[in-house]
Amino acid sequence: MTDLEQNKHNVIAFYEQMFNDCDPRGAVRKYVGDEYIQHNPHVASGKEGFITYFERMAVEYPGKHVRIKRAIAEGDHVVLHCHQIWPEGLEYAGIDIFRLNEHGKITEHWDVLQVMPVSSAHTNGMF
Repeated sequence: MTDLEQNKHNVIAFYEQMFNDCDPRGAVRKYVGDEYIQHNPHVASGKEGFITYFERMAVEYPGKHVRIKRAIAEGDHVVLHCHQIWPEGLEYAGIDIFRLNEHGKITEHWDVLQVMPVSSAHTNGMF
């Protein structure tokens, strides 16, 4: 497996474990490097800030899950294009960007979320 393929594998496994399996602590332990820089303004930077946020999301939103539509790797970055499905009909199209270190561990994260629209000017869909 190339480094790019391994990086994609690591990011997808991390995302599924922390989001779908509701195990952010285990995901961080396995896939995150010594440092974790967060750019989402709702989540504190650092590993514990991430864990605290997603442990709370698991309690407040049981049944939430994500479907990864595509993963793109270039250099030390992996980008996920995701469909997030939350309870009570909340759905988002999301882009998550991860930077990994030379050991394939996640060290930095950015994201952009868009509420799934009820209607659209076209039939192309969000994914």
